[in-house]
Amino acid sequence: MINKVITLFKRITSHPQYLYWYAVAVLLLPNVALCFTEGMTLWACVANVLLPLGLYMWLMAFSAKPGKMVWVLFPLIFFAAFQMVLIYLFGQGVIAVDMFLNVVTSNPGEIFELLDNLIPAVMGVFVIYLPLLAWGVLSARSRKRVEWPLRRYRYWGAWVALGGLVCICVANLNDSRYRLRDHLYPANVVYNLGLAVQRSWISAHYEESSADFRFHSRMTHPADSMEAYVMVIGETARAHNFGLYGYSRNTTPLMGSAEGVTAFRHATTQSNTTHKSVPMLLSAATADHYDRLYHERGVLAAFREAGYYTVFISNQLQNHSFVDFLGRQADSTIFVKAMFPSGTNVHDGAMLSMVKDVLAQRRNKVLIVLHTYGSHFDYSERYPRQMAHFLPDKPTEARYENRVSLVNAYDNSIRYTDWLLYRLTRLLSEYRGQSAMAYTSDHGENIFDDQRRLFLHASPQASEYELRVPFIVWQSDAYRRAYPAVGKALQANKNRAVQTSASFFHTILNLAGLDTPCYDATLSVASPAYRERPLQYLTDHNEPMPISLQEHGSVHP
Repeated sequence: MINKVITLFKRITSHPQYLYWYAVAVLLLPNVALCFTEGMTLWACVANVLLPLGLYMWLMAFSAKPGKMVWVLFPLIFFAAFQMVLIYLFGQGVIAVDMFLNVVTSNPGEIFELLDNLIPAVMGVFVIYLPLLAWGVLSARSRKRVEWPLRRYRYWGAWVALGGLVCICVANLNDSRYRLRDHLYPANVVYNLGLAVQRSWISAHYEESSADFRFHSRMTHPADSMEAYVMVIGETARAHNFGLYGYSRNTTPLMGSAEGVTAFRHATTQSNTTHKSVPMLLSAATADHYDRLYHERGVLAAFREAGYYTVFISNQLQNHSFVDFLGRQADSTIFVKAMFPSGTNVHDGAMLSMVKDVLAQRRNKVLIVLHTYGSHFDYSERYPRQMAHFLPDKPTEARYENRVSLVNAYDNSIRYTDWLLYRLTRLLSEYRGQSAMAYTSDHGENIFDDQRRLFLHASPQASEYELRVPFIVWQSDAYRRAYPAVGKALQANKNRAVQTSASFFHTILNLAGLDTPCYDATLSVASPAYRERPLQYLTDHNEPMPISLQEHGSVHP
């Protein structure tokens, strides 16, 4: 039996036609899959299959050893594998600009953590694409030349491609929204890759483009008063799972009963990706003015100009993104994970001692920005085992069947965030002066919540679970006595729609009494001048898009 299998394998691999058609089929697989996931018109679907099919047939017939062409076309094979994993994760969507940038800006630990829990997708890619690459090597190294109809295949490929071009013309006539850059795979992927490279170049030159920028900020609060402010940027925390917002589980027992807390019930982010949302929280950039990020400095620079001692503490690894660039504008920048051996799972609570040390210096004016690891997947790794309140919180593999455990682990991570925020308020209460804290998350998360069975974040079509985020402001007793108008404004605005990407920056300026030409009172929820604006979302191509989110009740585990 084994000998027969070996003989059959040798027979198959010795014929270049078999490799040729296998390569064409594998390359075409994403095109076929996207026809079922993207909601394209019939003519767009036909064009999406015929034109790439013709081109693959034409290109693969350029060598008598198709294995050589397999490796020449390796970038397309890589994109195909990437695309199939994406469809497994989100059920739809073409490889986007943000996904390329997410790969570049994510640390290796995050990537391996995710891959470890996407075994079906990874194995599927291996089963389909690794044999093609191995077969390609055998074909390229083989000395045996077999005559086969190369010219005929090129001829057929050209005619198929021509048919695809005709279908594109018809698709354009039938649907004015049809664009090659958006709807034709892999042209859309190549276009998105080009945009990703362009944005990476811009970010790499940020220090030069922002060097001359100044906020011209000044303090309006008394110069001799002691004031400390903390901005906490969460990771992957969605409002749906916060007890403060009516979740069926009390995941916020501490902040829910604390004095001086204002929780904004209708807060949304303008991006479901960290590399966009966090820079918007740290700067005046918004969905409709995102280009400001490329030549303006951030909130730490504004406070520093006004005479504040500024500290940026991150529990995430440096990744040479705008988050790092804006964080380094502080007087002191600390990356917590860099202080531990590589691969160490450091919980966010490690930042508390550093905050305590800064406050113990008794400086007159202090701003501390914390960038947490929050509720980033793997959720069960985000909190100490003794704080595993909801059980079971294992297994954590990314499967719908494991949703109960995944939600339990996620809710535990929210409870740990609640504990962290409460501990920060205690430290600030012990500070002999006026203090306030503002917390929000960069984006939310999908946890197989509905029939779409979406998981994680950064999905091509953002869900309400990714966009609805917590937004909490805490004021110390001393602060509320000194600035009662601020507390009154916070209460008046707590039930209004808030876009954190636009309001977080201006709110912290307002809380600290900083005046700068960049400050907009209509965007600060701590101001009576605050006004609601139409909800917007920053698309993959950095274009603002109006959105309308349906109101949802509590989400039950």
